[in-house]
Amino acid sequence: MIFRQLFEPLSSTYTYLLGCTETGQAVLIDPVVNSIERDLEELQRLNLTLAFTLDTHIHADHITAALHLKERVGSRIAAPAFDALVCADLGVVEGTPLQIGAILLHPLHTPGHTDGHHAYRVTDGSADRVFTGDALLIDGCGRTDFQNGDAAALYRSVHDKLFTLPDDCLVFPAHDYQQRRVSSIGQERARNPRLGGERSLEAFVAIMSGLDLPYPKFIDHAVPGNRQCGVCPTDLPQELAAYCGRMTESPQG
Repeated sequence: MIFRQLFEPLSSTYTYLLGCTETGQAVLIDPVVNSIERDLEELQRLNLTLAFTLDTHIHADHITAALHLKERVGSRIAAPAFDALVCADLGVVEGTPLQIGAILLHPLHTPGHTDGHHAYRVTDGSADRVFTGDALLIDGCGRTDFQNGDAAALYRSVHDKLFTLPDDCLVFPAHDYQQRRVSSIGQERARNPRLGGERSLEAFVAIMSGLDLPYPKFIDHAVPGNRQCGVCPTDLPQELAAYCGRMTESPQG
């Protein structure tokens, strides 16, 4: 499997490119509209054809590139079926793998950051990886105070699903704000300051309720646009209009 981790600096978002060496088909997980040209250039450089885009959830801090990539190269849009997006070509559900060539992505419904959030696990001969979106970050997690977020649900998602994966399963999050790129299930289970160690459900809920984070500045533009698989808003403030998905400071966790 071909694997690339790509970083979008305005929202500190990681996009993941997975390519099948047998068929040349590829998928982009959590593509950002600002980075379409970068992603298409990388696909061309690797001689890959984009078969699918796949989002972990409806993002609040950037516009997904799913629709624009479909218009540009004919890729299909996959998204959690839970969110019932009419623009999606395929709704993914836990228990039904998404196949791209020889690559199998196993969806895991991990609500809490949003109610429709999914993580995706991929195992090949070289590594066991899980793309955790905003459910599990490196030494942290996504916030739970909007988009039907629920701290108790996130705790159960992480402990009952993600933390039951093998210790050496690599954790690739949707964001990192400190230039970190990868962790592991064993590391997060042992030392994640919010969710790891012996942290109880009650203690985690108290932590999340006490964060007092500012209202996400881009959410009122991003969520409606992403419910349409990446429609650029027409009512952006002038300073944001130069490129559709520009985000102001709005850490997600």
